Amino acid sequence: MSLDTRDQAPKGAPDARQESDAYLEKRSLKSGSAGWVLLAGLGVSYVISGDYSGWNGGLGQGGFGGLLIAFVIIAVMYFCMVLGMAELSSALPAAGGGYTFARAALGPWGGFATGAAVLIEYTIAPAAIATFIGAYVESLQLFGITDGWWVYLAVFAIFVAIHLTGAGEALKTMFIITAIALVGLVVFAIASVGLFDPANLTNIPVNESAAGASAFLPFGTLGIWAALPFAIWFFLAIEGVPLAAEEADNPAKDVPRGIIVAMATLVVTGAVVLFLATGAGGALAMSTSGNPLVEALGDSGWAVVVNYIGLAGLIASFFSIMYAYSRQTFALSRAGYLPTNLSVTNKRKAPVLAIIVPGIIGFLLSLTGQGGVLLNMAVFGAAVSYVLIMVSHIVLRVKQPGLNRPYKTPGGIVTTSIALVIAAASVIATFLVDVLAAGLTFAAFAAMMAYFGLYSRHHLVANSPDEEFAALMSAEEEVA
Repeated sequence: MSLDTRDQAPKGAPDARQESDAYLEKRSLKSGSAGWVLLAGLGVSYVISGDYSGWNGGLGQGGFGGLLIAFVIIAVMYFCMVLGMAELSSALPAAGGGYTFARAALGPWGGFATGAAVLIEYTIAPAAIATFIGAYVESLQLFGITDGWWVYLAVFAIFVAIHLTGAGEALKTMFIITAIALVGLVVFAIASVGLFDPANLTNIPVNESAAGASAFLPFGTLGIWAALPFAIWFFLAIEGVPLAAEEADNPAKDVPRGIIVAMATLVVTGAVVLFLATGAGGALAMSTSGNPLVEALGDSGWAVVVNYIGLAGLIASFFSIMYAYSRQTFALSRAGYLPTNLSVTNKRKAPVLAIIVPGIIGFLLSLTGQGGVLLNMAVFGAAVSYVLIMVSHIVLRVKQPGLNRPYKTPGGIVTTSIALVIAAASVIATFLVDVLAAGLTFAAFAAMMAYFGLYSRHHLVANSPDEEFAALMSAEEEVA
């Protein structure tokens, strides 16, 4: 992009400064590392741990009926959101993902708010997944480990090291692990069909005092709303695919195709798991299970197989979300929203501190052992970012109708408005499930916004890719 940002500073960023070419050279990623197939694999790997564990807590909030309805609602939200993000990523292919979109549409405050929410999600989610990995390892009695923190330390250390080798190697490793995890879901589906009993879907006792309560909705209609955050776990983090835009072969085509294929795959796997695991193991037992797919299969040999492969599924999401948080940190740092030393890359073009620092934070959070609380914190951050990203799509459609969009969202702003409404409801729903988790996440979000307001907004880098996108749009808007 060619634009003199000294003459056309981005709106709302009067203190933005120019940096040298050397500054940007030390903060560049390796392009051409991934085509759409690897990106689709990345999208699935972000999420696939949600098929193996975490989603089942929604059974305890809404019963099978409540979680099923919540699943449909959230699937609609994600499909609409993914279609909107496919358009945005084709028009604004930068490593910032949602932050880049919101920066162009909503200015520095909106951009950082979105980036902060995404970063909170991606930093906390690996901590939650690490606790699930620990539960799987302990259940398998691997290496005689009974204390989870050794597992947490090992997975963080090993996968930080792999990510430091470069994006191409990391993405290929993720793809292989994800393929193994998908095979595990196929094995589970085959093994669980013979155990399926429709009566198991509705074996949670009915709360007669709840409005609209029934065997299908044992906690009433309010249970649907309470189940929304757990339904999000079936798809959480797929929005991270655009973070690979600067490393894609052809970002305008590869990112939209990859994210849409990934979403379609996840709808199928999520529906299969919801029906078969609940029908085989029973809604009541599954609602409190730490590894529901394994427990749904009982003591069979298949359960052992799925347990081992389920560990691969958890590792796939852990590994890929680590990639996502590093790229979000990298983009925010390169543009000056976070300390700029976080975006310096090594000889293999991997952002070293952007990989290590959030990893340390995630490890420390995992030591709490509170996987459920951490899950809800990650969901809160995600839901807030979804609201802001969908608003960004609508704003850019209105203000920048002439923006080059190689891919256009079917239905336009109607589609993203649907996602916006459901995402806003999901933010509220997180408080219904866990006020403490939502409150803690909001406090972290507020602290990051205070840092931006008091310091970093006065130290933005005008010629970083994301700021240049915003500057170019501001100039075009003024000309129009």
